[in-house]
Amino acid sequence: MNASVIGAAAAAVLVLTWIAFGFWAFALVALAMLVGAAAGRIVDGRLDVRALADVVRGRRSSS
Repeated sequence: MNASVIGAAAAAVLVLTWIAFGFWAFALVALAMLVGAAAGRIVDGRLDVRALADVVRGRRSSS
């Protein structure tokens, strides 16, 4: 699957959630999708949690 197919599927899930259950269910599903994507990147090793925490705390910049 390429990124376009995954993006279209995610958008379809979000739109159907909004239509069927309303805005707050949509927001909850979107948040769960973001958390799941972040967890997947951590497991794959594509997201360095320590570096991200340092950036949030202001200890290291991206430049």
